[in-house]
Amino acid sequence: MMNSLELFERAKRTLVGGVNSPVRSWRGVGGTPLFFQRGEGPFLRSVDGGRYTDYVCSWGPLILGHAHPEVVEAVCAAARESTSFGAPCPKEVELAEEVRRVFPSMELVRFVSSGTEAVMTALRLARGFTGREIVLKFDGCYHGHSDGMLVSAGSGALTLGKPDSGGVPVSTASTTLVVPYNDLERTSEAFGRFGDRIAAVIVEPWAGNMGLVPPIPANGSEEGFLEGLRRLTSAHGALLIFDEVITGFRVPEGGVQQRTDVTPDLTCLGKIIGGGLPVGALGGRREICEHLAPLGPVYQAGTLSGNPLAMASGLAVLRVLRREGVYDTLEERAKQLAEGMAGAAAKAGIPLSVSRFGSVLGFFFAPELPRNLAEVKATDAAKYPPFFHGMLERGHMFAPSPFEAAFVSLAHTEEVVERTIAAAADVFSAL
Repeated sequence: MMNSLELFERAKRTLVGGVNSPVRSWRGVGGTPLFFQRGEGPFLRSVDGGRYTDYVCSWGPLILGHAHPEVVEAVCAAARESTSFGAPCPKEVELAEEVRRVFPSMELVRFVSSGTEAVMTALRLARGFTGREIVLKFDGCYHGHSDGMLVSAGSGALTLGKPDSGGVPVSTASTTLVVPYNDLERTSEAFGRFGDRIAAVIVEPWAGNMGLVPPIPANGSEEGFLEGLRRLTSAHGALLIFDEVITGFRVPEGGVQQRTDVTPDLTCLGKIIGGGLPVGALGGRREICEHLAPLGPVYQAGTLSGNPLAMASGLAVLRVLRREGVYDTLEERAKQLAEGMAGAAAKAGIPLSVSRFGSVLGFFFAPELPRNLAEVKATDAAKYPPFFHGMLERGHMFAPSPFEAAFVSLAHTEEVVERTIAAAADVFSAL
């Protein structure tokens, strides 16, 4: 079998950049990306023969670990019946009911095939429902690669956005406002200027695509970031959309909205409800969702939406998550990793701050947690590539980028996490 270097050279002859998603090229950390052929529990096995403790977990969906037997059996059983009907099947009804049980705010659900598609549909729905065109998003929050979300802040404090990618029309970017995450004052100013044109505010309630940046919480009489967004959107007739693709199902109550008691109008989900297969979902208030076709004028369709393989996989995952003690175990392992990494860094004299939401973690080479993208960029990200490669050499796989979250699965045992912490102690000492 070819090794990773040989496969990468071969891949570059037929795949753009040798990969099918940019971060897989390892440009953020340097070196040649590893090619993997097998996953088992908390471990990945590369074509080169290496075994690595996996803290990427396919960027989140593998909350039970790799090749969980119940998920594998569910997918195989579904495949024996058909890989796709292009028509309704019982499992999509069952999974929708399970999603609504955990996320009561999702009175009606629409399954799609990715988080990007869920966001794209939610924004179209918000515009169709309100009759407005502008969407407000936050710098550093990632909502997939649809044109309107690949937008950065304009040159002025409250100008409309500018394209952040080639191929995005200026006219599309001009319907997106971008303000700093956790900045209620700037958000309020945006509503003061554009309030009657803003259809929706979309936010990662814990920003999981610039590390893992928490929202500023409510403190006594002081309003929290998410509470402020709910107040502003309600006051101006705009919708509040929570992108919980990363945070959904990472805590037993469902997601950030259950933990904070801030209820959005629409929610976008993905990752875990596919159990490793391509899936996304959006849902929310009935009166809004009924604007989607076939009930309303907002069009969305998809041949593979609600396909039996993804539905079977998602159902198997969510049924395991309902079992007693599962979330306690996830919480314990994630807490163990967070505290162990912070302690190892402190002992080595390395400033490291760690954020955690359930079994999702963010690591920042800084003495304090950042509150927005500007502060994330001010951290000592140059330490991340040697940390990444040092951990990889010791058999532990973290994301090949300093701005991605880490994930703990049910398959990560106490002993596995302890070995990871011990390896991190060696790496921090070397740093």
